[in-house]
Amino acid sequence: MATAPLSTKYMIEVRIEVDGIVDRNDVIGATFGQTEGIFSSELDLRELQKTGRIGRIDVVLQSQGNKTVGRINVPSSMDKFHTALVAAMIESLDRVGPYNAKVTIEKIEDLRAEKRKKIVERARTILYEWEKKKIPEEDELLRELEETVTRAHVIEIGPEKIQAGPDFLTSDEVIVVEGRADIINLMRYGYKNVIAVGGVKIPYSIQDLLAKKKRVTAFLDGDKGGDMVLRGLSQVIRIDSVARATYGKEVEDLNAKEIEDALRDAVPLEEALKRAKKQQIQAAEVSELSGLEKISEYVGELEGTLMSVALDKDLNELWRKPVSELAQQMSESRDYRYVVVDGVITQRLIDIAASNSDEVYLIGARIGENLSLQPNVKLLTMEKVKPG
Repeated sequence: MATAPLSTKYMIEVRIEVDGIVDRNDVIGATFGQTEGIFSSELDLRELQKTGRIGRIDVVLQSQGNKTVGRINVPSSMDKFHTALVAAMIESLDRVGPYNAKVTIEKIEDLRAEKRKKIVERARTILYEWEKKKIPEEDELLRELEETVTRAHVIEIGPEKIQAGPDFLTSDEVIVVEGRADIINLMRYGYKNVIAVGGVKIPYSIQDLLAKKKRVTAFLDGDKGGDMVLRGLSQVIRIDSVARATYGKEVEDLNAKEIEDALRDAVPLEEALKRAKKQQIQAAEVSELSGLEKISEYVGELEGTLMSVALDKDLNELWRKPVSELAQQMSESRDYRYVVVDGVITQRLIDIAASNSDEVYLIGARIGENLSLQPNVKLLTMEKVKPG
């Protein structure tokens, strides 16, 4: 029996095209057969698997007319030189059974780099949570005093008593927020050119107030309410750019760094409206997700572990695997409906899930870029379904 690699370093990803209809076993047989004896016995693929230097060869195929196309994925625990040598051996494959074949190396992915990136991201989260819990009691008292002083400097403008920071009337560039609490929080960190619309219903006189300003930035909560205010504002006033709090947060709760980052990353109004619409579609998909509560429990459990869990349509746990073994396990299974993975949703995972006849939800820590989507595969981030 083959020994699994102690630590997979690289993933060789290969595309194969065959001028005929073949199955997975045909491709695997050809791969072993045509590479046998090219080099010493130590570099024979069977020997490499036996000693744990390469893992199980994963093959995913689909028929296209009279042809077969697909992917071959080979995990390697060897160094770069030997991994490249194995990749070149596999690329030399030119026949599968009686049919001509073309094999192309698409990429060799360094799995350790992705793991390092994930560890660094997790470390940032741990530091943030750590610092947040370290606020001593005297700092809380000083903050309450500061809020009392800041609150006293909020001004009211016009018959509608629109609330604003003390520098709003004299500033050419202003920030529009949703409510009084947002003004107070921004003033705490030095932003005094602020005005509040007071919610979804936009005060009529604010149009005249903002028409005289050179630049208007809307700074809104990262929730559905913020989306509604954005749509309302876009219909009655000129907005140059839009900043949003992190999804699930409100402007009144942001610290100085989060405020600075959000304002720096502000986007034009049209782009903000597109993002809000996309967010709404994703939220609708979440609301349609059956068993959301149980799935969210798995999200909370897996976050930061680099593990994955698969559930069937009745939300029974099928298997639990490290992220590095997920693609192989998905290729060998067909009864999963939900896959929660503390890692990146890649094109490879989407392609494997698409071969499932039923609808599949892939829920990951992040979703890769420039993906080719499949109609029966729905993608969500863990952030969308996490508990609390």
